[in-house]
Amino acid sequence: MELSKNFDHQAAESKWYQHWLDKRYFNSKPDSREPYTVVIPPPNVTGVLHMGHCLNNTIQDILVRRARMQGKNACWVPGTDHASIATEAKVVQMLRERGIAKSSLSRDEFLKYAWEWKDKYGGIILQQLKKMGCSLDWDRTTFTMDPDYYQSVINVFIDLYNKGFIYRAKRMINWDVKAKTALSDEEVIRKETLQKLYHLRYAIEGTDKFVTIATVRPETIMGDTAICVHPDDERYKELHGKFAIVPLVNRRIPIITDEYVTMDFGTGALKVTPAHDMNDNQLGQKHNLEVVDILNDDGTLSADAQILVGEDRFAARKKIIPMLEEAGALVKTEDYTSEVGYSERNPDVVVEPKLSLQWWIEMKKIYSPALKAVMEEEIKFFPPKFKNLYRHWMENIKDWCISRQLWWGQQIPAWYTADGSFAVAATQEKAWEELKKTQPDLKMTDIKQDEDCLDTWFSSWLWPFEVFKGYSHPGNEDIKYYYPTNTLVTAPEIIFFWVARMIMAGFEYKQEKPFSEVYFTGIVRDKQGRKMSKQLGNSPDLLALIDQYGADAVRFGIMIASPAGNDLMWDESSNEQGINFIKKFWNALKLVKMWEGRQQKDLDNGKANFAVSWMENRLSQVKQQLDQQFKDFRLSESLKTIYSLIWDDFCSWYLEWVKPGFEQPIDADVYEKTVSFFEELMQILHPYMPFVTEEIYHTLREQKDDLTVKLLETGITPDNKILQTAVLLQEVITSLRDARNKAQLKPKETVKLHILTEQADLYASIETILAKQVNAEAVSYTSTPVNNTITVVVQKDKFFIETTTELDITAQREQLQKDLDYLKGFLLSVEKKLSNEKFVANAKPEVVDVERKKKADAEDKIKVIEESLREFSANGRE
Repeated sequence: MELSKNFDHQAAESKWYQHWLDKRYFNSKPDSREPYTVVIPPPNVTGVLHMGHCLNNTIQDILVRRARMQGKNACWVPGTDHASIATEAKVVQMLRERGIAKSSLSRDEFLKYAWEWKDKYGGIILQQLKKMGCSLDWDRTTFTMDPDYYQSVINVFIDLYNKGFIYRAKRMINWDVKAKTALSDEEVIRKETLQKLYHLRYAIEGTDKFVTIATVRPETIMGDTAICVHPDDERYKELHGKFAIVPLVNRRIPIITDEYVTMDFGTGALKVTPAHDMNDNQLGQKHNLEVVDILNDDGTLSADAQILVGEDRFAARKKIIPMLEEAGALVKTEDYTSEVGYSERNPDVVVEPKLSLQWWIEMKKIYSPALKAVMEEEIKFFPPKFKNLYRHWMENIKDWCISRQLWWGQQIPAWYTADGSFAVAATQEKAWEELKKTQPDLKMTDIKQDEDCLDTWFSSWLWPFEVFKGYSHPGNEDIKYYYPTNTLVTAPEIIFFWVARMIMAGFEYKQEKPFSEVYFTGIVRDKQGRKMSKQLGNSPDLLALIDQYGADAVRFGIMIASPAGNDLMWDESSNEQGINFIKKFWNALKLVKMWEGRQQKDLDNGKANFAVSWMENRLSQVKQQLDQQFKDFRLSESLKTIYSLIWDDFCSWYLEWVKPGFEQPIDADVYEKTVSFFEELMQILHPYMPFVTEEIYHTLREQKDDLTVKLLETGITPDNKILQTAVLLQEVITSLRDARNKAQLKPKETVKLHILTEQADLYASIETILAKQVNAEAVSYTSTPVNNTITVVVQKDKFFIETTTELDITAQREQLQKDLDYLKGFLLSVEKKLSNEKFVANAKPEVVDVERKKKADAEDKIKVIEESLREFSANGRE
């Protein structure tokens, strides 16, 4: 294979991905091997790749590729979620552009347009995953509206209803006025918002007195049905049992008492609007208050508001203030900051609390096994800190509103008669048969199906088993082999939306956990710490990044800075680091290929044996580290381990140690070992950077297999003595080179090296490499210091560099003193940081470890320089 100057990522990506597909390496069928199963968190069918997808799917691909290379039957299932709210919004927008209003269409007509949109745009994100190199089993692609999947969702609803777990009731819900649908609590994003607090006075009936309340929502006063005060509040004792008059609409409302009211907040008097506040609704039920709903589904004021009818709620807020002022009801206005709920699907829309007739799941009836499984670590969380969050939510679980006022989705299988009675059944005919038991004269045409569809999460909670048709076709070979799955990789923000509910569904319908491990990724943030979003314009175009840098560099860039469960600050420079890494080992490839035609048998006579032996042991040591790191899901740390092994150990040290002289031959056995090491390095890097590693593997020499499916070999037990000797050798070479540079010796100038040591046998094994690396024509051992030389101290050993060049001893000493002064100052700054208890307590452990290493390194260097300066004095060279 002809070697190009640089790695051509675009050519390699298209070539190798198609090759892997053609070979069907990603396809899985049940067999005798151990399965390793991952189901993709199904992206919205409306979606396009963003940095969060990049992180999540890169992690999954790393785990799946590594499992495949360990000989496991790796199965990674792709698919998409129908995303009711998001997709319906896209379809409505498409219709608007065509001049069609949704309201002018029947449900069936609308769904035809929805399927048209899905067929045209719905597969984009899956195609984009291929650009990233994701090794998914594309034959298993699942969609939550596939016929079997759709029917399973319907049948689960019917089953839970028949078990008494699902009920229909009018309760307070979160309402998205733009999508015109209910939302679950988890679909509400709470944000600190700057508002105005309005102090309004209500006249006390039959007196000339007033009671003042404080509200951020003056436009809802028309829905007030009581004022509530604390029973022990002395300010309002005389008002108990009296009535107040709501400004502008003159409604007479009772003044009630309840300990729920906080006396020292606002004025201590609370307006109660049961139709438009969750807490007010509970007060209303407790005190049997009237409910006045003043808002339409689109957030405009209804006829029951009596004033400003048809105005948007926020426009009404602006308009009602001068009206209240004119009526003498506005006392004062002040700035006020509080949390406001926004729609997760429409981030600019403030959620409206609303009393609404919806379908609910009574969660306390099904949550218990799911809590136990995580607390007892039958399902392990990584990082484990999320266990407490999960436990808190589960122990305080609320009923789940599962109905949505949308057409795109699984339509609720309930049929109604004209009087409002209903039956839940799989078909209209079965519902009719049920309803006829109490209404014998009922015709099938007299009943009508519920217009609403089910919450999208109600379909995706079946994902781990229904992708294998475990509910629709129970007992099939796939579900028996692949379930429970192994690892779920997801974001912490959907721990309740999805993770908890999948665990519940798994125990409810398979009597078994859906997965064994959950790896929580962090949130991708920009370098200013802001979460990436379209609104902020700080989310880069992922496909453009792949085109520019290549999938490998982008995967490297996101993984090098992604500690498990912690947010990561992403910067485009991390892609540059990936590019530079590729350049480093691509140049190493070019160097090794240059030696290919310069091989000679039995040339080395054992001289390079130490380098080869060390690299073999270093590889084995790293393989052991990687096994543990992968077990603990420390994937970023694993990449750093591999990065250091390739960049430092292989490229910077090993290749230098075995490199033949200019136009000199290389020992054939050493060359063979070098190529084998290179292949192994590409193999352990492959899960992270699949394209460049496959390309290099096939460039090194003719191969009979592909790296993607090449089995990882277990290494030898590392020899610690060889590893420690290599560390010493590196330290000695670095120190001697540094001393040469400071003495301004030219690189080509040879020197004589004298070593004062008690471990001469050890140095004998590395003497050849050491001499070559510091350009020493001779190495000898001495029992006393050597005068008129450059002295270097490394650990317990002393090195004396003898040169024909006249040495400027004064300059040497001055330079050493400068270095010592600098290092002492540096050490002080590090010690100051480490003595700061706040820093040590709040900084990430890895950051503190870096500072501790800086301290230890500085102390070691200071020790060496001080020893060298003492040698100057001992040799009478002051």
